[in-house]
Amino acid sequence: MPKLPAQRTASIALAATAAAAALSLAFVTSASATADAGPAPSVSGGPEGAFTRITDFYGAYIDAVYDGDGALADRLRAAYLSVPLQRELRTWEDANHADGVLRAQNVPLRWKVTSTGNGMGKANATVTLTWGGDTTQILVQADLGTRRIVSLKG
Repeated sequence: MPKLPAQRTASIALAATAAAAALSLAFVTSASATADAGPAPSVSGGPEGAFTRITDFYGAYIDAVYDGDGALADRLRAAYLSVPLQRELRTWEDANHADGVLRAQNVPLRWKVTSTGNGMGKANATVTLTWGGDTTQILVQADLGTRRIVSLKG
């Protein structure tokens, strides 16, 4: 077999590696696409909607608590919750020894936010938290003007 220049040998090796990687990716992609067979999940929203802010807050907050990132959880509270609600939550937490946003001592496995409409200057939503086989619900209100969460009940 004739000896190829080093640069040409490297190019052939790189092409072979890329082809093997592409083939592996194609196999993995087709296997996972076949296994899931359902529609791809999607999430949408916009920065102007108070309901979207409730959804964004709960998603990010639960992720931060799950990851053990207390500093991020505190920053999210400061950004999304009204100052009076932050004070109310601290009082609730001191009395109940639990996270006031989640109304629990641990982190839910799943969450869902459902709009229950707008009225009297507020966006209303129900947050459903799934804990294994159990669920809890929290009624949440956000001010339509400031888009800050002003009330949590549940």
